[in-house]
Amino acid sequence: MAISLPLHEMSQSDKLAMMEALWSDLSRDADSFESPAWHEAVLLEREQHLAQAESSFIDWEAAKAEIRRRIA
Repeated sequence: MAISLPLHEMSQSDKLAMMEALWSDLSRDADSFESPAWHEAVLLEREQHLAQAESSFIDWEAAKAEIRRRIA
């Protein structure tokens, strides 16, 4: 089914409301959704990096600032 939305006409708040409605609908059947195999491999690799102190966490504001810096 092809769906066409007037995204260029929608406000940011309308787009976010649509995303929330879509996510709510998708998450009702979360148990029937199977993550792809590569996802488990990525999570295991990240766990190993954390356990070996090769990775660390930063707070959300610092992460957003870093992302903005990288794409600027």
